Amino acid sequence: MRMDDFGLYLVMTNPVVGYAACAAAAVERGVRIVQLRMKDAPRDEIVRTARAVREVTRGTRTLFIVNDDPSIAAEVEADGVHVGQGDMPVAEVRRRYPSLGIVGLSTHSPEQARAALAAGPDYIGVGPVWATPTKKIPDPVLGVPTAMEMVRSVPFPAVAIGGIDEGRLPELLKAGAVNFAIVRAVCGSPDPAAAIARLQETAARFGG
Repeated sequence: MRMDDFGLYLVMTNPVVGYAACAAAAVERGVRIVQLRMKDAPRDEIVRTARAVREVTRGTRTLFIVNDDPSIAAEVEADGVHVGQGDMPVAEVRRRYPSLGIVGLSTHSPEQARAALAAGPDYIGVGPVWATPTKKIPDPVLGVPTAMEMVRSVPFPAVAIGGIDEGRLPELLKAGAVNFAIVRAVCGSPDPAAAIARLQETAARFGG
């Protein structure tokens, strides 16, 4: 599908209120995309959680993306899947799982962003912009200038990710970012709806 810019993109990893409640907060606040990212969890646990999140998001304007595994995404009737550089190629995902309308791709360098032009994802992730502890083996930090170079190099939406919180978001927005992924700043909050609201207010204030 042809995607438009979407602003805040919520990546749910170990939310303190639980996955379904965190997704419900995102739906309440009108977040356009939520992603389920459960690294190293057993497949059946991911499927069970994904089904719960799918029920929360079904029939709303919030799109539901599953991280890494297109077979799980298709099984739970998610809107799409987000794959990394070492996961199933975008073209193969589209061929094997035609029900998935959205395929996102992580990129970690200007070279990978340029290569994404041929791969043809619906959007790319660009990061990490800042250091983040959410990956066991982190990719090299890009910094804002390089991240924005990557964002500008593709004709489809690009979402900045990595270490973004309420304090750092203005710098990113003033540099020209439109789409930004949030993990800990929402998942670590006991009131995710309030955390999302503050980020949305910051985006409205500093966005272009």
